[in-house]
Amino acid sequence: MGQGGEPRHAQAYDGELGAAVARAQEGDEEAFAVAYRFVQPGLLGYLRGLVDDDAEDVASDAWLEIARDLGRFRGDGAGFRGWTATIARHRALDHLRRKRVRPRATALEQDVLDLPGPHSTHDQALESMTTERALDLVRRLPRDQAEAVLLRVVVGLDGPAAARVLGKRPGAVRTAAHRGLKRLARHLEEEVRGGARER
Repeated sequence: MGQGGEPRHAQAYDGELGAAVARAQEGDEEAFAVAYRFVQPGLLGYLRGLVDDDAEDVASDAWLEIARDLGRFRGDGAGFRGWTATIARHRALDHLRRKRVRPRATALEQDVLDLPGPHSTHDQALESMTTERALDLVRRLPRDQAEAVLLRVVVGLDGPAAARVLGKRPGAVRTAAHRGLKRLARHLEEEVRGGARER
């Protein structure tokens, strides 16, 4: 974690993200594409936790709203990630209301914040297996913990920003994320011990 409890890799690109957003607000389409590439992987991971297989459709709806309202946004790179997560969450909750389905938790992939790059078929297959395994673990978490962990780890928001997205107090979100990560650690330890006994 970096200063303020925010993941270091999220902090590393927030300055560049903020600059891209400012240029995009002036009409620079290439800068909007840069901002999209910074934010989309984490946003998509978060949405998978809420709407599972419908994440890409919901993300598309969210990006339409983000593009439409970009001129209203005020803030830096970290603020932009929080603003986009809030819009995506609203679109996801609307989607779930239409489907009348409860949100489900998804993968906690630390590398989901990395910019998309070329992957071999082998890498994609391994990533898919890792995602499915992580899905099984996160599904064991209570919803509030899963969502707090996804916002903090996958989207890379700090406690106050995640709290604004969820409409909760920062302390409640920090506690939920902490408890969720502790539960995940216990589940992983149980799996490792179980795997060692099977050998």
